[in-house]
Formats: sequence, C-alpha cells, structure tokens
Amino acid sequence: MRRRDLLLGTSATLAVGAVTRVTQAQPLSWHIQRGVNLWPWFSLTREFPAPRRDYDWPPFQTQRPVPTKQDLQRLKAAGFDFVRLPIDPGPFVAFTGERRRQLIATLSAAVSDILSAGLTLVLNVQTNEATHYWNSRVLTASRSAAEFPAYLKLIGDVAEMLAAFPSDRVALEPVNEPPQACGAPEWVAVQRALLTTARTRAPNLTLVATGSCGSMVSGLTALDPRPFEVLAPIIYTFHFYEPYLFSHQGAPWMGEPVYRALNDVPWPGDAGSLEKTLAAVRKRMRSDDRPQDSKAAAYAETEKVLKVYFDAAPARPFVDSYLQQVADWGRHYGIAPSRILMGEFGALRSDHRYVASGARDRARYIEDVRKSAESFGFPWAFWNLFDGMGIVTDDVSRRFDAPILQALGVQAP
Repeated sequence: MRRRDLLLGTSATLAVGAVTRVTQAQPLSWHIQRGVNLWPWFSLTREFPAPRRDYDWPPFQTQRPVPTKQDLQRLKAAGFDFVRLPIDPGPFVAFTGERRRQLIATLSAAVSDILSAGLTLVLNVQTNEATHYWNSRVLTASRSAAEFPAYLKLIGDVAEMLAAFPSDRVALEPVNEPPQACGAPEWVAVQRALLTTARTRAPNLTLVATGSCGSMVSGLTALDPRPFEVLAPIIYTFHFYEPYLFSHQGAPWMGEPVYRALNDVPWPGDAGSLEKTLAAVRKRMRSDDRPQDSKAAAYAETEKVLKVYFDAAPARPFVDSYLQQVADWGRHYGIAPSRILMGEFGALRSDHRYVASGARDRARYIEDVRKSAESFGFPWAFWNLFDGMGIVTDDVSRRFDAPILQALGVQAP
C-alpha cells in the first residue's frame, strides 16, 4: 500500500547489521530551509498499455506543466531556497542506449536551470504506482524484485550525474514513500543497497534516507539510522499529511470510500461543525455516480469518522504532537533537526477540478504545519508547485496563490 492509502502506521523494533564503509564519511556542507516540490516535471508519462513495458518518445506528456526558468527565479524571489524534484524512474530504466543518455542529459540540464536560479536541489526518484509495470512491486519491493538491478544502476547513474554539480547544492533521495511495513528489515536492506551504490559513485553527494510505510512519521521513527550514518553526508526525510480527513478530503485517488465526497472539513476542527460538514457531504454525494448502496455505505462510514474528527477537534497541538515524535527520534540518535527534512506536506484545494477544503481552512492548516516544522528546526518542502495541492492557481497564468504563500511564510515575487 502507498502512504496516501494508509491512515495508521505501526512501529516495530528493528535490528540490522553494520554496513561496509565505502568511503570516508563527509560532513554535511549544505543548508536548506524552505522548499517546494516540482512534480510533474519528470512525471506523467506516455506508456504503452500492457503487455508492453515501453514508452512512447519522448516519454513525458507534452501538456504537463513544466516550470520555466522564470518560474524558478520567481520561487527564489518569493523566499524559497530549495526545490525537491520528483522523477519517474520508468522511462529511465525502460530506455537504453542513446535515448537513455538523452534522458539523463535532459535531467542534468534541469538541474543546471534549478541551480542557476539560486536554488538548492533534492532530486527524488519517485516511482509511479499507477503504472502497470514500472512500479515499486518490480523495482524496490525487495532486493529480489524483478527490476531491482536496473533500478540500482539508475541510482548509481543519477548519483554520478549529480556529482558533477557543487556538492553543497544537490542531494539524492533514491526512493519515494517506500511501501514496506514500518520497520521492515527488507526496506533497510533495499535502502542500504541503494545508498551504498550512490555513495560509491558520488563520494561527496548528500544522500537522503527515509523510513518505510510510505515515509510517514511512524516509518521514520521505526528506522534505526545508525547503519546509514557511515554513508555521510546524509539527511533523513518524512512526509506529513495528518489528519488525512482534512488534507485529502475530496481526493479521487484515495482508495477509502469516504474521501471521494468528503468536503468542507474545517481546520482547526472547532472552526466548523459536524452537521455543516455532513450536509456538504450529502450535497456532494447527490452528484456522485456510484451505486446507491455504495454511497449509503460510504456516508455511514463518513459520519462515523467525522464524529471522531470533530470530537477530537484537531488543531496546531495535534500537528506538534506528531512532529514531537520526529524530534524525539532525532534526539535519541543524535541527529540534528537541520538533518531531518519534512519532504512533503499540503492539502487539496477546491477549484474547477476538486471539491475539497475551503481556502481559509487550507491556508490555516498549511500555516500550522509549516510553523510547527520550523519550531522544531526541520526544513520543509511544500507539495506542490502545480496541481490541486499547488501554489500555482492555474497552469496558464502561472499566478501564485498569495494566501498560500503567506501561509508558507514567503511572499509574492
């Protein structure tokens, strides 16, 4: 299961052996604070249907929003100091020869554009779970996964490409939201292999490690970081979307039936009422094309979970309690807060595509999560520049959402 399909994580005791030192550990030489994700620059592909496993050329959809050099400069002017760039590994492992070299060259050019804008980069290899073949099942589920050797080679090649750039301006995050259970030893083995390969090819490159069960807080706190410390410079990352009833209300990609019609959930929880939100859900369900019995079951479940939500009335202390777990984990292992990146957070907005959170509620939630992370000393990367969770209000004008920029503590350029 993916992180966005999980509502709860479980911790497990983890015992792993030491790793072989592949190079002299290097100190962390970079500093980041406020960032934004740049999906889908190297995502949204043109794959052929099964049983084929290849992609059209060029492999990325031409109509997807891609940041321009001016967009990158505007992010820097607004007050962001780094970006996190997700790339879909599918095309990079499916193509070989000259086309593979062209893809790496195009990615290298994007890195150059990012750095030229004055931004630091975290490059994240982000598997597309919606694809019929090149997903985590065949790439990173285990060391024996069918395409793990190809994925391992890709990580080495990307690390070597990044090694050509200033070591204080780039970092590599080899996997996004690993699906293994919290504390799973197999994830430790997979991550160790990937990071060791990257370190061998790029001795000074900053690497990014994460916990399993979708990079949630519970995944990071179940991770013993000591086997990875010999691979320094290294930082650690987690994602934060709790409570999902707020951040993912109205998200059609969520598997649980409550999310599709869920809307008008307030933040903080006491800013609205159960009755008002349920009325909004009923209105939304009237236009839902699901069978009536499915809608009835979904509404009954929605009523139940929303009662829990409003009884709990989550607010800033709720966020603080989650991030305190991360701070305690870092303190236990002697990892400075500046080495713990909140790599994703955000909430779906209501617009012409989605019926989700209200604009003021969304801004309040984003501000609370951002301020909580900063209070613990964690750098953060907002999800996202584009799409329904983005800063850009539409892909044509590229206008920034001023209240969201304010919630993030930056300003319109």
